[in-house]
Amino acid sequence: MRFHACISLLLLISACVTTEPSPGAPVVLSPRIDNLQRAGALPWKDGGRCVVEEASRPWPVLVERCFQALDHERIRFNDPTGRCAVASAGTAAVGLGLCVLAAPELIAGAVIVAGVVVVAVAIQEALDAYELDMGHPEVRPVPETKPVPRESLAKRRPRPKPEGPDFPPLGPIETQERERRPECKPIPVPHLGGNDPHNKCADKIPNNSFPGWDVLVNGKNFDALQLATRTLWEVKTDNFDTYSPFLRKQAVENQLPGLLYERELARACGFDFKVGVRSAAHKAALIARDDSLDVVVMDWC
Repeated sequence: MRFHACISLLLLISACVTTEPSPGAPVVLSPRIDNLQRAGALPWKDGGRCVVEEASRPWPVLVERCFQALDHERIRFNDPTGRCAVASAGTAAVGLGLCVLAAPELIAGAVIVAGVVVVAVAIQEALDAYELDMGHPEVRPVPETKPVPRESLAKRRPRPKPEGPDFPPLGPIETQERERRPECKPIPVPHLGGNDPHNKCADKIPNNSFPGWDVLVNGKNFDALQLATRTLWEVKTDNFDTYSPFLRKQAVENQLPGLLYERELARACGFDFKVGVRSAAHKAALIARDDSLDVVVMDWC
């Protein structure tokens, strides 16, 4: 509990600290890209998949959710300021590393990585996709405080742009998307993997335009898209009915902020947003906390 309070404080600090950019200084176009570049300098055991999934969230939240995916055998944390030692007092030893890495601005020497870091595959692919979408990779700004080792990138063989499934033309919707921001154009991307039952539920959503794929919109992998109604879906496959009352409450409290955030990402690009769950009890619990959510019980799942 104490460490979660520390993360909340770091979120507040990162939101409040602003710096006037100096003339000619690189400007980060997207917090998501900034997070991907920042994470690219770290070693990840899962190939960077967790980072790509959480990259649209504030850096401290990304760190908290993906910390266990780091290659801890290659990384060491120092606390020159002593701030994290106080904030993490009484927690497990991992609390110090989380606090140091989640800080809005890393102090030199706070994070030490052994060996040369090659950018994780999933992170590199996300950055490559961003370059292709922008159409001008040579002008993509790179924060000078988080460079990616050039020798690592030089060893990579150029990869062609991944091909999606052979979908029929989208007609007027495609024309509308061209008029929107590039990040609002829905792009089919492979499922993140690791949860086949979850993916099967998402694939069976009625009128799913891209079964077998996630859909990248506004920096977020959504579980499904119904193009006919311009509706994005997030699927939750918890065995909610088997939870104790305490776990039910905890599950809803954990899920609600993310669902509301994802709904705002969808709405910002002109999409509706629905949540798919497996039980009426789960639906009732979510709506009891926020009746503005559109929750559907997935009878097909």
